[in-house]
Amino acid sequence: MKKNEQGFALVLSLVLMLAMSLMGGALIVISAGDHQSNNKSDEYQQTFYIAETALIEGEKYVLNQFLGPWSTSNHVRDTSKRNLPANNTQWNGNMANYRINYNSSNSSLYYNTENFCANSFKDLDKVRLSGNFYDVVAAQSWNFGKLVRDSFNSATNDERKEAEKLYNYFYEFFVIRIGAAPFRGTGSSVKKGSTDKGNDGMAYRIYGCGLKKGSERMVVALESVIVLPK
Repeated sequence: MKKNEQGFALVLSLVLMLAMSLMGGALIVISAGDHQSNNKSDEYQQTFYIAETALIEGEKYVLNQFLGPWSTSNHVRDTSKRNLPANNTQWNGNMANYRINYNSSNSSLYYNTENFCANSFKDLDKVRLSGNFYDVVAAQSWNFGKLVRDSFNSATNDERKEAEKLYNYFYEFFVIRIGAAPFRGTGSSVKKGSTDKGNDGMAYRIYGCGLKKGSERMVVALESVIVLPK
């Protein structure tokens, strides 16, 4: 009986080792997949936040024109230049000529975003002009990491390096004046019983995009509408 059982423990050990190896390999594959999925989720979330930044910056652009351009030298607004900006720029959807804080001379900052943002909005075909141009108020493209790093004037080297990790992210916006719209301001007077007052206003549609460059490009597109009083 003992002679027949010789080598059984070795075979059992090999079978158990194989099973454990397969289980370990499966766990590694699952863990790697979860890690990659988490990285993609984080990158998408970051790109989404940057798209929100694009919307805010587009709205600020219109508001600065409405309130009067802000002077960085004496920190006041030039109220004599207040206006409701018109669609006075013909734009073909490409951001090549609308980059603000980066260019092709610095490869770590540069990214040819082409028409990625404009192509993300299918309703733009309704406002396309002849000759494949859009009539817009303004269009801008920014490197988000460069913007953050430049704002760290008194930051440490470690803080600047953290900002440089965002060099792969860009935000872009363009603004289209879409026409007259009702505007309702709150409280037309300070008298007791005063009511809201309706006025004619001007509506603007803000298109904003967050972009991440790389082998797996990400584009998140958002839009909003603001109405300013005439």
